[in-house]
Amino acid sequence: MAFLEMASEEAAVTMVNYYTPVTPHLRSQPVYIQYSNHRELKTDNLPNQARTQAALQAVSAIQSGNLALPGATSNEGTVLSGQSPVLRIIIENLFYPVTLEVLHQIFSKFGTVLKIITFTKNNQFQALLQYADPVNAHYAKMALDGQNIYNACCTLRIDFSKLTSLNVKYNNDKSRDFTRLDLPTGDGQPSLEPPMAAAFGAPGIISSPYAGAAGFAPTIGFPQAAGLSVPTVPGALGPLTLTSSAVTGRMPIPGASGIPGNSVLLVTNLNPDLITPHGLFILFGVYGDVHRVKIMFNKKENALVQMADANQAQLAMNHLSGQRLYGKVLRATLSKHQAVQLPREGQEDQGLTKDFSNSPLHRFKKPGSKNFQNIFPPSATLHLSNIPPSVTMDDLKNLFTEAGCLVKAFKFFQKDRKMALIQLGSVEEAIQALIELHNHDLGENHHLRVSFSKSTI
Repeated sequence: MAFLEMASEEAAVTMVNYYTPVTPHLRSQPVYIQYSNHRELKTDNLPNQARTQAALQAVSAIQSGNLALPGATSNEGTVLSGQSPVLRIIIENLFYPVTLEVLHQIFSKFGTVLKIITFTKNNQFQALLQYADPVNAHYAKMALDGQNIYNACCTLRIDFSKLTSLNVKYNNDKSRDFTRLDLPTGDGQPSLEPPMAAAFGAPGIISSPYAGAAGFAPTIGFPQAAGLSVPTVPGALGPLTLTSSAVTGRMPIPGASGIPGNSVLLVTNLNPDLITPHGLFILFGVYGDVHRVKIMFNKKENALVQMADANQAQLAMNHLSGQRLYGKVLRATLSKHQAVQLPREGQEDQGLTKDFSNSPLHRFKKPGSKNFQNIFPPSATLHLSNIPPSVTMDDLKNLFTEAGCLVKAFKFFQKDRKMALIQLGSVEEAIQALIELHNHDLGENHHLRVSFSKSTI
C-alpha cells in the first residue's frame, strides 16, 4: 500500500475518476486507487523516501552539473567510493530492438560512458556498461532502474556489476570501447543468439543517436517514475529516432519478454446475440492488427482472436479483459491454439470465421504510425479524427446519440479541427460506439477514426 499526495484536490479527483472504470496494472499487478483520510503527507526523513529522493537528487545534480551527491551522509560517501562503475542492465518486455547506440544515448546523460558490452543470457537481452566514475553509475541506477525506454515496454532492470572494469576486444554493434577507437570490428563470437539476431536485423537501426524526430520515434517516457520529472533536465532523454528497420524488427522474441509466444486470444462471456467477427476485429484492432476472428459455432459466447504477434495479444488482453461489452463482462486469455483455422470448403460456418489479414483498417501496418504512441485503456472519452470541414459539432453529437449513446461533452481540437474529443455516459457506451462508428463514412471521402483517449473534457 502507498499514499500519494497530488498537487491539488482537483488533480486527485481527476485521477480517481480516470482509474475507477478501468483498473491500472503495474508489472501485471492490479492497483486499486481510493481517497485517503489524510489531508496531507509528512515525508520528512522516512526511510522509504530514500530511493525517490536519490533519483530526484540525481536529476537535479545532472541539471546543475554538480556531481557531489546532495545531502549525502558520510556513510553514503563511503559506499560510493567502494562501488563499481560498471552496471549490469537487463531489458525486460523487449517489444522494440534496443541497440548499443540507444543505451549509450540514455546512459551518457548521467556521465561519461567508457565501454558497453551487449549479450544475451537466459534468453534475456543484457548489457554491461562502464562509467568513468562510480558516482555516475549510482545516479544512473537511481534514476533509470525500473523505467521504460519506450512507452510501456523495454523496461530497464539495473544492478551494480561485480566487475570493476570491462575488457572490450572489438568495436562493433555488440561491444564498444569509446576510449579505444583503434580496435578492430572483429568477427568474434556472435553476441546475440539466432532468434534475437534475426529480430534485430542489421546494425544501424537508430538513424543517429541524437538525430531529430523523423520516422518512427517512440518517446522515451518514464510513466513509472515516482515524482521524477526527467523532462526538466535540458535535453535529457528526448525522443529517439528509429528508422523503419526498427519496426520491421518488432517481432516477438521467444522468452525475451516473459510473454508466452502465442498471438491467439480466447475471448469468453460475449453476448451471442450482438457480437460479430467484425465487432471483435474493430475492438481488438485498437491494440494491434487482428488477422483472424472465429466465433465458436456451438458456443457463440466464445471466440478466438488472432493478433499479428504475441506482444499485441498481451496488450489487448491486458486492456480489454474485464471490460463490459453489450451488458456482459468480457474475459480474454491466451489460447492453447497457435492460429485460427479457416473453415474448409463446404464446411458450415454461418460467417462466424473471418480473415482480416489484408484489411485496410489495420491501425499499425504503417512504419512510423502515430497510433503506436496513442494506445490507451478503454475510457468514456473517445478521440475522433479525420473529420471533414463540413461536419459540425451537432452532426457528430447526433451521430453518437443515434447510436444509443449519452453525449456528456464534446470539443474540437483548437489547432486542428479535423480532431475532437467526445465524452459519453460510460466506458461501456464508448466501447460499443467505437465498434459501431469507427470507419463511419462522413462524406467527402472521409471515414471517421475512433480511439480511446487518455484525456477528459
